[in-house]
Amino acid sequence: MIIVLEPDLDSPDATVAAVEKVAERYPGVSTKPYAFTGASHSFTEVHLVGSTATVPTTPFEDLGGVLRVVRVSAKYRVIGRHSPHEVATGFEYEGVRFDDQTLNVMAGLCAVDTPEHVGQMMAALAKLGIQTTRMGAYKPRTSPYDFQGLGAECLPWVFELAGEHGIRVIAMEVTDARHVDEITTALDAAGSPTGVMLQVGTRNAQNFELLKAIGQQGRFPVLFKRGMGITLEESLNACEYVASEGNPNIVFCLRGVKSHLGDPHRNLVDFAHVPVVLRQTRLAVCVDPSHSVGRPYVSPDGLPDVFHVTGQGIIAGATVVLVDFHPNPEAALCDGPQALTMDRLEPFVTYCQRVRSCYEDVVANGASR
Repeated sequence: MIIVLEPDLDSPDATVAAVEKVAERYPGVSTKPYAFTGASHSFTEVHLVGSTATVPTTPFEDLGGVLRVVRVSAKYRVIGRHSPHEVATGFEYEGVRFDDQTLNVMAGLCAVDTPEHVGQMMAALAKLGIQTTRMGAYKPRTSPYDFQGLGAECLPWVFELAGEHGIRVIAMEVTDARHVDEITTALDAAGSPTGVMLQVGTRNAQNFELLKAIGQQGRFPVLFKRGMGITLEESLNACEYVASEGNPNIVFCLRGVKSHLGDPHRNLVDFAHVPVVLRQTRLAVCVDPSHSVGRPYVSPDGLPDVFHVTGQGIIAGATVVLVDFHPNPEAALCDGPQALTMDRLEPFVTYCQRVRSCYEDVVANGASR
């Protein structure tokens, strides 16, 4: 059962306390409050956990400050969209809005290699007015002999360069809870010139202890990549692990699934699931065309396959794009063949914006009616 409070309450804590007091009447029922921030309103929910089938709704509905009471049958208690018309929430971080209305292109290096390459990438983004990027410091690889990332040693200069170029949010994969501590320490030491979105990679999609740890910290939002060989439901349940621990600020990323049926692309593109995730959850949806395609193919129309796949995701409603670029892909230490070259950055951003504009026009004109 979920108790939804009135939006923008001056003192939600008092109403939360009143809900908790009522809940104490029912044995075996505990409460857990969650705060959400939408595009124009903030609101709080109090989730009743336990056997709530026989708990009446009226005592909660009669409380001042309560908007409605929802009996939850969906498996995604925190991230789930509990009615067709429920407004998606999203979140704001470091002045950047992540929701189902705001397009963000997180272009950058799959793996950090040199200060020169990082600086060139960030300078190019800044020139286009882009404040988000991806920078991999920790890289789990299939082979133990492949490059595993520079780790904590690169964090100080990555954060410094981000501050110099006005980059507000860096998507950075973590593979262990200690990486969160290392990022926190390095950010604080640098004076917090930027922000970090913790990325859960596809190989850690069901690393439940890592998910719990990321959920328990409240400083950094999360970019969760769908598991490469698990179902969509299993991946969304993994996001619920993060949210249930207290951190609902999650972007869900589709990155292709492992299947020979995707050949010659690296993975079978799963971007048809964008509207499914939007329908079932309140999460913003990201697409990762680089790891889906994984090859530098160019179509007869002159556009790389990565452009076409990105368009499929955005036209389906995705509002975040995680994409690999590199000033010199031949010298990249990880996934160089799938990185776009810098001369394609501005055309790629323009392409994303035009496709999003097309999507918004179709929605505004009610093409489905």
